[in-house]
Amino acid sequence: MPDGLTDIAFVVSIWALPVLFAITLHEAAHAWVAARLGDPTAQSLGRVSFNPLRHVEPFGTVILPALLLFMQVPFLFGWAKPVPINPNYLVHPRRDMALVAAAGPCANLFIACVSAICIHAVPLLPADVGEWVLRNLINSMRLNLVLAILNMLPMPPLDGGRVLVGLLPERPAELLSRIERFGLLIVIAMLFIVPMLTGRLGWDFDPAGFLVGRPVAWLMDVLVTVFGLG
Repeated sequence: MPDGLTDIAFVVSIWALPVLFAITLHEAAHAWVAARLGDPTAQSLGRVSFNPLRHVEPFGTVILPALLLFMQVPFLFGWAKPVPINPNYLVHPRRDMALVAAAGPCANLFIACVSAICIHAVPLLPADVGEWVLRNLINSMRLNLVLAILNMLPMPPLDGGRVLVGLLPERPAELLSRIERFGLLIVIAMLFIVPMLTGRLGWDFDPAGFLVGRPVAWLMDVLVTVFGLG
């Protein structure tokens, strides 16, 4: 295999599993919490499962992360098939919807911690295998932190926006929830399109770095310290 293709195959191999598990288990956590709070909708569709294949959405889980990877974007993101939630089954709809929303980012933080712990087992592996596993685990830590921070931005339909809707008084919550249909476009514009346009004008405007990159770097340092990886 030519060197270029070998390099591409290696990069894909150290990102494929972190991307697959980070994105799909995020949705599985939504489904699991919703079922525990009384909504059987996701469970009836087989979505209360930690089998990642049940949550894969071809574009958001595979194609988009691959494009971002090959474009060398500073951080990867994507999505799995959204978990259907019926608030009518929930005893306390606003509170419970906030808990369901928070479950996804919490799952990503949990996976990041587990990945950090697993790094301690790498020296037990053969050198070549250990290097590959280490790259996967480091990528898993970073990617899961990115997804946790990005999804907790307070803008519906991101999880942070839905948590905020559940916490705000009724009138402000209603106003914020109306943004949901445009929220993802607003986030993409602020994080990617506006910085690209302002960069061409010579302005240094990097909301992605400030809102996502810096918190992720700080949390990476925290994990390294807490789990003794330094």
